[in-house]
This record gives sequence, C-alpha cells and structure tokens, in this order.
Amino acid sequence: MGAEERNRQETLHAIERLVNYALEQGLIDWWDVDYSRNRLLELFSFDEPFAGEVTEEVLTGPQEPLEILIDYGVSIGLIPEDTATYRDLLDAQIMGLLMPRPSETIAAFRRTETEQGIIAATDAFYKLSVDSNYIRMDRVRQNIYWEQPTSFGDMEITINLSKPEKNPKEIAMAKLLPPPVYPKCQLCRENVGYAGRINHPARQNLRVIPLTLNEEPWFFQYSPYVYYNEHCIVFHHDHVPMKLTRDTFKRLLDFTTLFPHYFIGSNADLPIVGGSILTHDHFQGGRHTFPLEKAPVEAVFSHSDFAGVTVGMVKWPMSVLRVNGQDREAVLEAADDLYEKWKQYSDPSVDVLAFSEEKGESVPHNTVTPIVRRSADGGYEADIVLRNNRTNEQHPEGIFHPHREMHHIKKENIGLIEVMGVAILPGRLKEELAGVADILSGDKTLYEETVSDPAARLAVHADWVKELAARVGISMAREDAEALLRDEVGSKFAEILGHAGVFKATTEGREAFERFVVSIGYRRQ
Repeated sequence: MGAEERNRQETLHAIERLVNYALEQGLIDWWDVDYSRNRLLELFSFDEPFAGEVTEEVLTGPQEPLEILIDYGVSIGLIPEDTATYRDLLDAQIMGLLMPRPSETIAAFRRTETEQGIIAATDAFYKLSVDSNYIRMDRVRQNIYWEQPTSFGDMEITINLSKPEKNPKEIAMAKLLPPPVYPKCQLCRENVGYAGRINHPARQNLRVIPLTLNEEPWFFQYSPYVYYNEHCIVFHHDHVPMKLTRDTFKRLLDFTTLFPHYFIGSNADLPIVGGSILTHDHFQGGRHTFPLEKAPVEAVFSHSDFAGVTVGMVKWPMSVLRVNGQDREAVLEAADDLYEKWKQYSDPSVDVLAFSEEKGESVPHNTVTPIVRRSADGGYEADIVLRNNRTNEQHPEGIFHPHREMHHIKKENIGLIEVMGVAILPGRLKEELAGVADILSGDKTLYEETVSDPAARLAVHADWVKELAARVGISMAREDAEALLRDEVGSKFAEILGHAGVFKATTEGREAFERFVVSIGYRRQ
C-alpha cells in the first residue's frame, strides 16, 4: 500500500472514529449514523466508507480523529492555507455535520429542564458545547492558572492561551476585508451555523437557547473561551448597543430567577471601563465562585425607602456596594437607585467628577459594573461596582484604569471578569515571564540586553527587571525565580484593581466612599 492510499485509509478510519465518538457522546442518535457518515464522506470527496474493522475505543474528545481529517483536508485543498485560522474553520465545519439542529437542542434543553430541573439542563447543554469542540478544552487546558494570596483574599490569575493567535499574513488579509455586514458581530444570533471567514470565527457547532428576560427575547450560550467554570454569554435577540438602565437590573434578576445556580453580570456601558463589545447588549454568567463573592463586608447600611434591603461596603480594591434582600423588587429598586445617584455624584477631593465639558457638551463619566447572584439563603445579592472613565494628562488611558507602570503586565480594560478577581492576562506573558525568570536565575547577557536595548524582546519589562534585580539579585534558583514572579504578577493584579477603584482602599478613600453612601440616604447600622 502506497503512502497516498495509507493516508486515504487513515482518513476514512478517522471518519468512523469521529462518527462513533459523536454517537457515544449523544451528539447524534443511532438513526443519524449513516446520514452523518455520508455527510463527512461527501465533504472529503469519498465515494464509500472505511471497509476495515474499527476497534472500540473511548475518546475523551474529538481532537485526534479531527486532526487527521483536517490534515487530509489541507492536502486536498479544502482550505487555502495550513494556518490555525483556516484549520479552525474546517474544524467547525466538520463538527457541524455531527450536531443536532438548533431546534432539537432547544427541545432537549426544555425537556431536561422540565423532567430533571435547570441544573441538569445546563449540565447537558454545557457537555454538548464541549463534546462538539465548540468549547476547545484542549486549548483551555493550556491556560496558565494560579491563586495569589493578597490582602483582599486569594485572587485567581490566568494567562490566556486558549485563543489562537493569527499570523501576520492573516492579520494583513483581514484588514483588507470590508467591514462585516453579516453577522454584524460575534454575538449576533445569526452566528449559529455560520461558516466563518478569515476575520470571523466559524460557528457551525454553536447552539443557543432562547430566554425571556424583562419580557424581551434573549439567548443563552456558552463562551468558546471558558475563563471560569461554565462561562456563559446571554445576548439580546437584536444587534442593539449596550446601555445600563433599570431594565438591565431587571434582566439580571430575571436570569438568576431562571438560573439560580448561576451568577450573571454586565460590563459597564462606557468606553475605557466597559467591555470589548459595546455594540451588542450582552451579559456574562456562569457557575463559579469568584474572589469578589468571598470578600467580606466592612460596613453595613440601610435606607428607610428600601425595607428589608442592606447595602454593604465590600473589602475590595475596587469600590463595591453589595445589595442584599429577599424581595427581588426591593433589591431592584435599591440597585437602580444606587446607579442613578452614582451617575450624578462628584467628589473633587478624590478626583471623582461625574461630568466634564467637551466642545460645549456635558459628557457623563460615572457608570457601574453590576453583578447579580442568589444568596445562600435564597435571596438576591447584587454587587454594584462603581466606575468612572475620566482621563487626564497624567493618565490619558484613564484615571481609573491600569496605570502605565502596569502596562507591561496588563493595559487592557478592566472588565467584568477581572472586576470579580480573575485576571485575564495576555498570552505573551508566558514566554516573557520565562525570560525574566532566566534573568533572575543567572542570564546576565539577557539582563544587559533587556535593560539597554529598547528593541529587545523583554524591553517592555526593563524597569521591572532592573527593580527585581536590585531587590533579589540575578542568581536565584530557577524554581524560586518562577515562584517569585507568580507572586509579583498576582500582587500587581491587585494593584491594577486598585487603580480601577474610584474610592481607594485607604483611610481617605474609605471616608470618601462612605460620604457617597450617606449622601444618598443610607445610614450605617
């Protein structure tokens, strides 16, 4: 048997293995086996299936047979180039042929919810998203993760390696493409089943569940880049921009009534302090206990207008008010009142200004990052994180944003996930921190290059490297250097959250924080 025929037989065998995997995991039913096999044979231009014996096996994921099929697809020209982006497009196309239709997925979710409850329904839906390779667990497992003790509790630090990086040629090609018309963004419902392109991911293996929040149509899906357990996205039926209003709090409370085992939160709706996608209204949720949720309350307040509701100042580097109550409507009214009062509040003594004048117009700067979950006693708990997006000459990227001395670690917006104490740090840090560890464990040549050459690969860390070398030297054991860097990065993340806090975790800052709470009618208990 020649090499070409061996390759052909291996690919046919991979089709059988993948179909068996899909059947075993419940992606398809017994009656779908022949149909699914034929769809894959058609895709790869085969006239007949594998004729040999297929050994029984238990695959924990589809990656092994998938890689064989994608390699064969490259060899016969199914994709124009053998790059990560094009391989991902073919990956989703293959798995899309082994998926239930959207209506079948929705019907199965509703049936499980009715018969076994909402937790069983989300368990099955999450499993479908993993088994179909929509959630790339093989990549998620590559993320670097550790817990970092701080004075505010243990923060969770992640270096994100799950998103494949585009090569320079792909980036250049994407820039030449016209602005997207369909789907309008990666959150639109029209992504379900979409084939994708060089500047838009394939979504043939995406499935979504319709929801009603605040008597409006929304959808529920999982994130392909799970930053925490069962990381989900809830998005509006229509491509409408994010805007925080009383309705936002109503939607969040509605969701936690439907999904009491999940938290849900919204990014802020202003640039700098907002999320990465402000053009499509959406929330993020999941089944995870974040460091913020574990943070204690330093002072408790009550208001005569909101019976049964308490508001606590949370011990956290950002400025967080925790609203608690058994009555959902009372929590809604208290949270909305806090938000509306905060939008108008200024305290120049701590650099908090609600508005500025630009070209004769009043520009708002205050907003919030709201997070809602059910409390242990079955009530409702809302963390309202106060945000301000003002800039000045010293901090042109944002006064309450990671300051420039932190940009070598993190310069992106502090969004919802990080507000709650989970750092999403850029993938570049994996190699860069390894280089800094090399320096601290004796690489003098790399040290000299880093501190003297602005074009050096570690030049972004030059100031930090000099400070570390002065403090601990450059003759540490490798393991000790790596442990030190984990501590340093984790501590810097806590500092970054402090930069984003409008009222600082100092005596002066806490006094200013309490002034705001008292100014809107609350009294300390």
